[in-house]
Amino acid sequence: MGESSSPISVILVSSGSRGNKLLFRFPFQRGPESPAAQTGKPRSRYAVNSIGDIVEDQDGDSREPRPLPDEQVVSGFSDVILATILATKSEMCGKKFELKIDNVRFVGHPTLLQHASGQVGRESPTREPIPGWGWRGMEASQWCSETISKTDPSPKREMPTMILFNVVFALRATADPSVISCLHNLSRRIAIVLQHEERRCQYLTREAKLILAIQDEVSAMSETTDGPQSPFLHILPKCKLARDLKEAYDSLCTTGVVRLHINRWLEVSFCLPHKIHNVASRFIPPEAIERSLKAIRPYHSLLLLRDEKSLLSELPLDCSPALVRVIRTTSAVKNLQQLAQDADLALLQVFQLAAHLVYWGKAIIIYPLCENNVYMLSPNASVCLYSPLADDFSCQFPGHDLPSILSKFSLPVSLAEFKNPLAPPVQETPLIQMVVWMLQHRLLIQLHTYACLMVPPKEEDVRPKAEEVPFTARLGGRSLSTPNALSFGSPTSSDDLTLTSPSMENSSAELLPGGDSPVNKRMTENMLTSLSEHEREAILSVSAAHNPEDLRMFARLLHYFRGRHHLEEIMYNENMRRSHLLMLFDKFRSVLVVTNHEDPVISVFQSLQK
Repeated sequence: MGESSSPISVILVSSGSRGNKLLFRFPFQRGPESPAAQTGKPRSRYAVNSIGDIVEDQDGDSREPRPLPDEQVVSGFSDVILATILATKSEMCGKKFELKIDNVRFVGHPTLLQHASGQVGRESPTREPIPGWGWRGMEASQWCSETISKTDPSPKREMPTMILFNVVFALRATADPSVISCLHNLSRRIAIVLQHEERRCQYLTREAKLILAIQDEVSAMSETTDGPQSPFLHILPKCKLARDLKEAYDSLCTTGVVRLHINRWLEVSFCLPHKIHNVASRFIPPEAIERSLKAIRPYHSLLLLRDEKSLLSELPLDCSPALVRVIRTTSAVKNLQQLAQDADLALLQVFQLAAHLVYWGKAIIIYPLCENNVYMLSPNASVCLYSPLADDFSCQFPGHDLPSILSKFSLPVSLAEFKNPLAPPVQETPLIQMVVWMLQHRLLIQLHTYACLMVPPKEEDVRPKAEEVPFTARLGGRSLSTPNALSFGSPTSSDDLTLTSPSMENSSAELLPGGDSPVNKRMTENMLTSLSEHEREAILSVSAAHNPEDLRMFARLLHYFRGRHHLEEIMYNENMRRSHLLMLFDKFRSVLVVTNHEDPVISVFQSLQK
């Protein structure tokens, strides 16, 4: 996904009273184009073919052309052609622009330049000198003559205007739609900032006039030299806007994080998640990340991927003070609800700040560290003896080597198994730090316990052939009793969306006096009415069902036994202890199937690997 998510080129075009102009493009050819320069030269049949040429054998058969590199894909379009096809009409401004030509796709957001006075692109009559280039776009004598002509009663000549502009990113035609949407978002953000600066101080007009003046001077110089030169090579050191566009292109191709200060005033921040979030060299779609972020619960925890000091140094000066508080207060042993209390923030605001840090690749979502957590080695973990991670681990924890520690997690193991009951609590700190380090580098995954209701079939039933019966019918007849442990989608029921505990309607059954009262019996029977007759008989035949308290507890938790709610979620929603739940699972083990696998909400973050 690295090549398909990276842009091929960034282009800035404008349209105004002087026609369509290509102001800047990057990357650009530094010298004359070799095909145009060599059209008149004879070519030997034994010469080595350049990239992209069609290779012909002696029999006359043509082979497939080699794929062109990124720099030559867009270089086939001249500046005039790009300015013509990318400078759209005014009716298309303010909308997404997408154009596919052969194997290139252009994405942008054309924007009108409308001033507060209602004039479109009206230039200021003032002129400012440019070091080394005289007055912007004109000689000093021309500027003086125009200044003198202002006192003349004759009608003044209308100044050239810029009507619209478009910041366009060129991509491969096979780019993922999510990449196209993200780059359109970046183009829209840059356009909004440039439009604001144009209204404030005519920044875009000044930069455009500077670029056009340099292009005219380079064109005049090329007539006296041997061949044409690229004007963009001279534009880069003199034009701040051109350097910003180049910086945006380089950042998108490398880290995926863009931080620009247009006109040294307004900041443009952008994150390309395809560059930051990937697993086993395959990118994770932004839609999957957003679904997981929407499913965050208060019992989850926020784990920073970098130390607090370096993370705070990367924040902008005008960042939210709440974000600084969250970074300084967060801990791997605190859940988000405790974090909100310690940071003195609303829980919803903590959710938003945590999602912001995760989306930018600064943190991941985990379950708070405790001795009951079960971890195992990630399938994407690097287990090489001399890997860079092993060296970093040895420097971080002297006296320990990474392969030996990872070997202890080859099979699922809980942190309680590493605890020595006779050792002081101080010795547990290095273990917690090592587990946190391995979680930060996606070397471990956490397994959670899920329970599924699975009633054995009747022995006297005459069953039809297995291939003629649906899978759900063979497992119990109703969707409620069907084990759904293989459903790794995020929960969508109303019970799962509860953020505070406990909020179930049937949770008040425990408060009724008399464990064996008729009221409690009727409520228990009502909770079991959703099951089939065979399922009710199987549950009531369990020896633990003769205890009214256990049966009422089982009936109240029945909607959790679908393979979608892990043990910790049930504990939070129902305010129960782990030991009580495990005891209930053991009592009804004849009708419950207990499985262990990853939490679908946080598995996206645990399996990430850069």
